[in-house]
Amino acid sequence: MRLEIVEVGPRDGLQNEERTLSPEVRAELCDGLAAAGLRRIEAASFVNPKRVPQMAGAEEVLQGLERNPEVTYAGLVLNEKGYERALEAGVDEVRYAFPVTETFAKRNQNTTVADAEALAARLVERARLDGVRVSITLSAAFGDAFEGRVDAGRVLEIAARVAEAKPDELVLADTIGVGVPSQVRELVGGILKHGVTVGCHFHDTRNTGMANAVAAVEAGATVLDAAVGGTGGCPFSPRATGNIATEDLVYLLHGMGHETRINLDALIELAGWLSGQLGKELPGQVHKAGNFEPVAG
Repeated sequence: MRLEIVEVGPRDGLQNEERTLSPEVRAELCDGLAAAGLRRIEAASFVNPKRVPQMAGAEEVLQGLERNPEVTYAGLVLNEKGYERALEAGVDEVRYAFPVTETFAKRNQNTTVADAEALAARLVERARLDGVRVSITLSAAFGDAFEGRVDAGRVLEIAARVAEAKPDELVLADTIGVGVPSQVRELVGGILKHGVTVGCHFHDTRNTGMANAVAAVEAGATVLDAAVGGTGGCPFSPRATGNIATEDLVYLLHGMGHETRINLDALIELAGWLSGQLGKELPGQVHKAGNFEPVAG
């Protein structure tokens, strides 16, 4: 089975790091990911740089890429202004994310869930007219640092309404890393009933990220977000640590017989390079332990 991995390291991976990387270095990271075989890369975040200074210079990142025609370069947006910036910068895909809880929606985007839902529908319509891919992410779909556990029924109700707009995919995000496989199976299975492609975005905050990724694939999700080296975290959600590491995920999926078309050895080398750029050891495991022959992929 072929699975699609969306590399979110240049955006979600770097947005909460103490060391801010220049747009030139972030573009170099995207180029390295493309060379390693990643075919969808979340290259930048078109948000207010005063709120997330690590993401300043999104346009410069897009301009600095050695653009690979086989790669879809995506930008995260949180509102219509961000959408317009992303489109003008030349993204191939817009990824709009909004929280499913009122407290987080207010803190993260100064909006309500109802207004964020309505915006999702408008952005899907605009993206269709503008000829770009559009992905909708439901943030904090498994739990919220402010409101606690999120009821699956609530998530599925929101997802059903969003699915009516027919985005290219609908992504479930475990923003603070609290989800477990049983939740993943329930939500993925429920959303698939609406005929939309389902993706998942997991953080390994409580060491459940890889178990959740396996559960998602077994439940029918065909897209998984990951960040090289296991970097990541949300600046507006306490104790939200790194994404699942791309190289760890690729190692796991290759060992299970799934196809990714990603060069794991190149990815391992890139994780080491990123560790040097950030001046710290990264959470991912495979780039430290190395590949292993039976799952060379």
